[in-house]
Amino acid sequence: MTMSTPIAALAALAIAAAPAAHGAEPQAAKSTSKRAAKQIERGRYLLTVGSCNDCHSDGFAPSDGKVPEKDWLLGSPLGFRGPWGTTYATNLRLSLSRMSEDQWVKYAKALKARPPMPWFNLNLWNDSDLRSFYRYVRQLGPVGEPAPQALPPGQEPKPPYILWPAPPKS
Repeated sequence: MTMSTPIAALAALAIAAAPAAHGAEPQAAKSTSKRAAKQIERGRYLLTVGSCNDCHSDGFAPSDGKVPEKDWLLGSPLGFRGPWGTTYATNLRLSLSRMSEDQWVKYAKALKARPPMPWFNLNLWNDSDLRSFYRYVRQLGPVGEPAPQALPPGQEPKPPYILWPAPPKS
């Protein structure tokens, strides 16, 4: 037996154990990427049924949802003015880019925000759903610029803004 025979045998084993050179993934990788895709799909679904785009994607509600997905969750310059001051829907892509997934879950469970954000609903999401949402948002693309900062009561906001709740009709 020559020295090259054990080397040749090892090489043959390595080749047999490796995925095909034409791009086939090992079964474990396929399974992992299917799970990841399902989790991202779940995050997109939660975004939709949670109506997050209505406020966090500029022009979404007035356009009957006809905002391209590449522009979703970048925040909005539309203010909501009420007794609490004026709030603006944050750029969720930017916010989540600054947090780890674990930090997001903890943040979302403890969030208390000014109107009109329904934080009390977000607090009830389970960890798995919050993680799916996080992964969906993180794969959307460029994070964009911050939305305007909230203003305290009595400070006049620049238009556009909605007076909310609306004043009573006379």
